[in-house]
Amino acid sequence: MRAVKPPTAAQRRIIEAADPRTGRLSGTEAQLQALVRARLAFRHPRPPHACFLTPAGHRVRDEAAAPASPAPEPPPAPPAESGVFAARTGTETERTGAEGPARVREVRSAWEGLVELRRMTNPDAARDRPCAWERAHLVQAAALALEAAGCRPADPDRPGYRVSPTPQPEAVAVREPTPEGIRACAAALERAGWQTSEHAEPRGGGRCVLASPRRV
Repeated sequence: MRAVKPPTAAQRRIIEAADPRTGRLSGTEAQLQALVRARLAFRHPRPPHACFLTPAGHRVRDEAAAPASPAPEPPPAPPAESGVFAARTGTETERTGAEGPARVREVRSAWEGLVELRRMTNPDAARDRPCAWERAHLVQAAALALEAAGCRPADPDRPGYRVSPTPQPEAVAVREPTPEGIRACAAALERAGWQTSEHAEPRGGGRCVLASPRRV
């Protein structure tokens, strides 16, 4: 893996001048692009494609503000981008990765990272509303919200929730074999900033929840 060069003095000045609430950066296009290449900033996917500090960029700014204090660890990257962690959708054919307390820690860390991503990328820095990454990774985002809330995914040995895509834009379907489980999943997603509605399945007489990321 290529070593990341430390920021230059000019880059540090830009980082230190970032908006204290949102982490939004100001500078020339060349300066901002250099920070993006250094993984100290990222571009918002929607126009005007402003640049914001990444967790690593926040750490550089924190180090400048309080050099005598140890810098906080940056939050983990979103689950689908980390290449290691993946929220369990309940559709897996076999269990992989950590189990028990280790899995609980992984899920909690990933959820905290996603909440931090919301703070950095939502225009109003809202932590209680899904961000663009979640709307681009609906199944993974909904599964992480459920698992972080303590809901149990299905696996080959036990029943539980299953998250799957739907033909509707920005909507996933969540199925759970019991009415209590369906209600618990809906409540967990609503607390995580999703809007939900319960529907009867066209076949089999069961029920499912349709969930979409809340925008306001």
